[in-house]
Amino acid sequence: MAPKTGGKRRIRVSESVTDVMEAGTAEFRYARERLGEAGEATWDRLLDWLMEDYFRLEITGWENIPAKGPAVIVANHSGAWGLDAFVLVKSLTRAVNRPLHVPAASLTFRFPVIGSYARKMGAFPLDPTLGLEHLTAGELVGVFPEGISGLEKPFRSRYRLRPFSPGFAATAVQAGAPVVPVSVVGAEEAYPKFGEIPALARLFGLPYFPLTTLLPLPSKWLITVGEPIPAPPRPQSYSARKAAAGLLCTEAQGAVQSLVDRERGRRATPFW
Repeated sequence: MAPKTGGKRRIRVSESVTDVMEAGTAEFRYARERLGEAGEATWDRLLDWLMEDYFRLEITGWENIPAKGPAVIVANHSGAWGLDAFVLVKSLTRAVNRPLHVPAASLTFRFPVIGSYARKMGAFPLDPTLGLEHLTAGELVGVFPEGISGLEKPFRSRYRLRPFSPGFAATAVQAGAPVVPVSVVGAEEAYPKFGEIPALARLFGLPYFPLTTLLPLPSKWLITVGEPIPAPPRPQSYSARKAAAGLLCTEAQGAVQSLVDRERGRRATPFW
């Protein structure tokens, strides 16, 4: 009987320890979630303050975004840390009252608070379709076709767009969705890139680590939405679709560059 009794006691102790561990894990998970929510709320309020008071953001042409149906929002990407993506998504979502889905590199989701906030604002992991399922559902998709090369360019090359990757145009052709060009002016001066620190890039596993200001500079920001570019009728052959996507990509990049060049001239000064 003694061995049986001892065995029963060991089972009860084991179950008790397991219960305590599970309860502790649940409490830790709950605390982490609450901390993450608090961080996201803080980041959201900070963005509001940056947009409205610090950058004095002006948005024009937002009525060019379709009130319903699919569209691909195509914007330039600049500033050493890519703050423009958060500002653009938040401002356009607020202006048109429609969610904006943005394919983002996996690096975005590695950062605490920033990653979860981006996901809540409509970011999703980058994939070859670039949000085709959202377009076929009649939703908006926002892309930065320069990719990280737009952020890597030095300050002396500011507002000179890097070549667009044509993937977004192929998706627009396949979905029959118009492309809406958007220019973002101000991000280049907010976080100017003066150089790189390769050692820190290797340490943190980043594509590059910019040499820039610790805090954003108080530049004047302008976001301008241009007139939609209709997608051409979807060709039947692959080669014809590829050619059509190439032409649409070139036209979209030219439209964004023209908006950027025009809007830079509207600022009396880049700063306060």
